[in-house]
Amino acid sequence: MIDFILFGTIAYLLGAIPTAVWIGKAKYGVDVREHGSKNAGATNTFRVLGKKPGIVVLVIDITKGFIAVMIPFFFGVGEWGSDHLIEVKLVCALLAVIGHVLPIFAGFNGGKGVATSLGVIIGVHPPAAGIIVALFLIFFIASNYVSLGAIAGSASFPVSIILIFKETSIYLIVFSLVLSFAVIFAHRKNIGRLLKGEENRMNLFKK
Repeated sequence: MIDFILFGTIAYLLGAIPTAVWIGKAKYGVDVREHGSKNAGATNTFRVLGKKPGIVVLVIDITKGFIAVMIPFFFGVGEWGSDHLIEVKLVCALLAVIGHVLPIFAGFNGGKGVATSLGVIIGVHPPAAGIIVALFLIFFIASNYVSLGAIAGSASFPVSIILIFKETSIYLIVFSLVLSFAVIFAHRKNIGRLLKGEENRMNLFKK
């Protein structure tokens, strides 16, 4: 139990690092939560502050998720692939995403957790992460809707875990379903705008 509490707390605190908020305020004097979509994530950082800070936020948010789930392994919680290590990593993964969405360091007002979710999935199941990234890019580049790419990528997580990789761990299957639902639910307003044709586009290749 101590492993879950200790590493889960560390994972939450890592996830709670409000990258977009801190970079926006420190370097640009701007709280991204007061502009654009008012979301403290990489996408809104791209829109409000530009590509360079957007990329920095994206990379850091992915990295903090990855580190959060890998720390238990680095500290010898269990052998790679062991049931106990997998369980601890999954708890850390969920808490890291919760930390990003509800960051204690930013008044519990964070982002949607997409980048951090990708980071934890890379740490938990790299092949599934590859499929998620591929689908995200396909849908995003084809439509210029970041939200559509995020929704498609998230929906593919449990599908790939269950149907493609045929994982048998009930914990991993439940985790994939919960995380996928959470990300899609966080985009419920975007889904409404997509259906109405009112969602904002973002051209990846526009200077």
